[in-house]
Amino acid sequence: MAFNNLAENAERLSRRIQESFQERTRDFTKSNQASYLDANDLDKTVNLSKLLDSTSEREKLDGLKRIIAMISKNRNVSAYFAQVIKNVASPNLEIRKLVYIFLLRYANVEPDLALLSINTFQKDLADSNPLIRAMALRVLSGIPVTSIASIVAVAIRKCAADSSPYVRKAAALAIPKCYNLDTTHLPLLMQTLSTLLRDRSPLSVGSVAIAFNAICPDRLELLHQHYRRWCRMVADADAWGQVQLLELLTRYARKMLSRPPSEETIEAEAGQTNREDPELDPDLDLLLTNASPLLHSRNPAVVMAVSRTIYYLAPVKERQKIVLPLLRLLHSSKEVERVTLENLSVLARDSPEMLQPHVSRLYIRSSDITQVKQVKMRILVALITPGNAQDMLREFKDYVLDTDDKLVSDAVWAIGRCALKAPDASSSCLSALTMLIRSSNDVAVAAAVLALKSLHQHQISLKTSTGTVNVVASLASHYDNISHPEARACILWMVGQYARASDQRSTPMPESLQAIEPWVPDILRKGVKSFKSDPSAVRLQTLTLAAKTFVLASSHEQIRLLVRYVFSLARYDLDYDVRDRARFLTSLLTGVNGGISGGSGNDEEDAAVQEGVILRAPQVIHVLFEGKVTPEDEDRWKTGAYDLGTASLITGIAMQDDYLRQLPDWPHEGTDSSLRDTQDDTPTPFYSQPSLKLPGFGPDSIGFSSRPGSTLSTPVALTPGGASPSSSAPKPGLARPQYMDLDKFFASDEEAAESDSEEDETDEEIETQAKPKPQNVATTVASHPVSVASQEPTTTGGDEASHSTHEADDEYTDEESDEEDAFLRRG
Repeated sequence: MAFNNLAENAERLSRRIQESFQERTRDFTKSNQASYLDANDLDKTVNLSKLLDSTSEREKLDGLKRIIAMISKNRNVSAYFAQVIKNVASPNLEIRKLVYIFLLRYANVEPDLALLSINTFQKDLADSNPLIRAMALRVLSGIPVTSIASIVAVAIRKCAADSSPYVRKAAALAIPKCYNLDTTHLPLLMQTLSTLLRDRSPLSVGSVAIAFNAICPDRLELLHQHYRRWCRMVADADAWGQVQLLELLTRYARKMLSRPPSEETIEAEAGQTNREDPELDPDLDLLLTNASPLLHSRNPAVVMAVSRTIYYLAPVKERQKIVLPLLRLLHSSKEVERVTLENLSVLARDSPEMLQPHVSRLYIRSSDITQVKQVKMRILVALITPGNAQDMLREFKDYVLDTDDKLVSDAVWAIGRCALKAPDASSSCLSALTMLIRSSNDVAVAAAVLALKSLHQHQISLKTSTGTVNVVASLASHYDNISHPEARACILWMVGQYARASDQRSTPMPESLQAIEPWVPDILRKGVKSFKSDPSAVRLQTLTLAAKTFVLASSHEQIRLLVRYVFSLARYDLDYDVRDRARFLTSLLTGVNGGISGGSGNDEEDAAVQEGVILRAPQVIHVLFEGKVTPEDEDRWKTGAYDLGTASLITGIAMQDDYLRQLPDWPHEGTDSSLRDTQDDTPTPFYSQPSLKLPGFGPDSIGFSSRPGSTLSTPVALTPGGASPSSSAPKPGLARPQYMDLDKFFASDEEAAESDSEEDETDEEIETQAKPKPQNVATTVASHPVSVASQEPTTTGGDEASHSTHEADDEYTDEESDEEDAFLRRG
């Protein structure tokens, strides 16, 4: 029997050792947690339900890790919700963490099942582990059920007073969730937020700023008592907390503080006598001083937030400090580079002088993506000055050779802008555009024509159209090679605008065509020939060219027939803009040699056209050729005037969430700075605390402070501005010196030490005289016979001699006590 029991125990032990060995081996093979994210491993047929329902904690942990890995790969694992939620109360901390992560992901998918564990969540709010408390609050606030909003609000209030800053951070992040769940709990949430506003932990301050922006973004007056403390804490907060905190402090400063002095104000007040220089608001200077070091942060979002704060709050002369940190971000990832360039475009648009010294760092590279090339081109165009126009022109010529058609079009347009911004380089730009007309790239040719049109429109207003006719003639010769609709329309407009004959014309023309250039009739013929198939923009310019040619050569029969034919086609065109243009020009040309429809045989139409005011030929020429208004500079990229650091600047459209980032205007006068005064701002004097008399310290502990004759009967207290304590007792009739100089203090200390040493020497002399010296009687008698004779009565009186000896002993004891007191005072 005993042998059987021994065999069973041995078998049970071996089986347990084998199971433990298998578990240890599996832990060893799964020690690398990244193996759960392996795609091949996830594709294997694994019974997750069996792992989750297992009694072994190791198998449950393995199953949960596999599920979390599948969530990270965006796979739907909501089918395991019921099996996962059963482990929410597991004693294993790792299992509970993974269950909470799962619930955070799928609490909104199965809110009813999540409510089954609400008691567990409330219980976990009192757990000893702050991580469990925080995750329990996150899950509880993430359940989208309105009926538990009151429970969530109470839980947030409880966690807001938690001793762990991590839990308080979770409480602050839960406030917006509870507010979105039920807005009726706003008063309770405001009380909780008021508690969190007083939190001094850098870990939670960023989350408090998020909660403030979520439920009461306009109640900036609540931040008066916390503004200066937050300014000092901004450098200690975490990276994303710094971003939120800087955004909130920037809005507060724009609404509550005084405007910084501008350059105009400084120059105006500098010219006046007896006027002090305008000073920066101390509270605003405090924010800028504490935020500036964050420009060296490794987080691009922090650098962007600090740049936004300095750009919109600091004086103009201090804005230059944000340029180099922003340029440093260009060497980060492609995404960060794109966002940084969009913000640099705001600087180039509003303050181009800040980026002009660094223009070479913004040149386009062949490896840049299309969006980056477009933004860089926009910045380079904004930075063109007469000083760098030639360098810019060389860069733009190089960009024309790029394989990206969009960049080629932008580069050609930039050459035209360079000619407008730098008149000294206009001839070089005009030559470059003329050369591009002969290019084999249709995109470059079309862009060059458009740029020439814009350039000559501006030159008309400046009366500097020298050489324009030659350029137009060159364009007219390439009309057949250009297929871009806008480019063909531009050529037709320029041919019509410069159709009048110039004085330098050398080609002989018939008498009826003396008023026009020789290439105008041929371009009109080509336009009329392709009128039916041309786009609407080309047809409109063909009609305008026909009207201008007719008013200059109305007596030429072929010109008259061409014009009548094209207007008859336009009268029945499908585009109503073309039909309206044809009716307008027909009425305008009524008084020019009988008009276009003269002699057509349609009496009703001729009578309708002749109604109203009829203009003569010189007046029609003035209407068609003169009085052209210079076009305004159009925004080629259609970018809005968005602020620095906003999402609308990146997307190009107004974003709904950017209303909080819209900074208010500066007030006429800032709020009183005393509203921001706190106890932390009041310095505590060093000697303001009362002197404490601790037991066991001082002369009382020695036991002779109350002895008669002692000078240490009262404690010595140091007071600011008072007299320096001396090592000896104060002497009556002498005033204590006021030590205003350190040298005098040490000099007086040395004098006191010398006086003490003199007193000690005097005391020693007195003691020496008081002591009876042992002398040889024979020697004394021999050397001083008279004194011996005189002392005979004294030696004979034994009682008197004994009495004098006791008095000397008493006197010595008192002197020794005084010397001991002086030593203690010096100590």
